[in-house]
Amino acid sequence: MTEPTKPAYALGRSWTHRLALIFVRPLADTPITPNHLTALRLISGLAACYCFATGDREMAIWGGWIWILSAFLDRADGELARLSGKSSPWGHKFDMICDSAITSLFFVAAGIGLRGSELGPWAIIMGLTGGLGVLAAEYFAEQIDKRTDDPGMRAYPGFAGFDFDDVLYLFAAVAWLDWFLPFVVGASLGAPAFALLTWVKWRRLPPLGAPE
Repeated sequence: MTEPTKPAYALGRSWTHRLALIFVRPLADTPITPNHLTALRLISGLAACYCFATGDREMAIWGGWIWILSAFLDRADGELARLSGKSSPWGHKFDMICDSAITSLFFVAAGIGLRGSELGPWAIIMGLTGGLGVLAAEYFAEQIDKRTDDPGMRAYPGFAGFDFDDVLYLFAAVAWLDWFLPFVVGASLGAPAFALLTWVKWRRLPPLGAPE
C-alpha cells in the first residue's frame, strides 16, 4: 500500500497570500492546523470590534492594529491549508463563517462606537444596516464563486496582484484616522446597494449543469 501524498500546493492569488506563505511555511509539518489560525482570526477580529464599539479613541487605534492581525490570519489559514494538505469542507465552512461574521461586525461595532456622536441612536441602526448588507453581499458572492474556478469570473475579481477583499486592511486606517462616521453613513447606503448588485449578478448566471 502506498502512503497518501499531499495534494499539490497552489499558491494563493494575491500579494498578501504570498506574504502569508512566508509565515506559515514553518507550520506545515507541525500539529498546528488551519482551523487553529481561523480560530485566532475569529478571536482577534472580535477583540478589534470590541475596541471599535467602545467609542474610545485610544481603543480604536489599538483595534486597528488588532484588525490588521486578524485580516492577515485570514490569509494565513488558507495558505496553511493548501501547503499542508489539511484542508477540509468543515474547515472551509468555518473560515467562511468567521470571515463573514467579522467583516459584518466591523460595521456594527463602528456604529455602536458612534452612539455618542451627532448621529445618536441612528449610528447603531446605520451600522446594523451596513453589516447586514455586507453579510448578504458575501453570501451572494460565495454562490457565484461556487459556479466557477476561473478567477476572472469570480464575484469580485482581483486587480494588479490584489484580491478584492484585501480592502479589509484599509479598515484599520478608518480607525486610525477616526473616519468611522462617514464610513458608517456611507456603508448604510452602499453595502445594501452592493449586495443587490451582487444578487443580480448571481441570478444572471446560467443554472448549474446548463450548457455555456
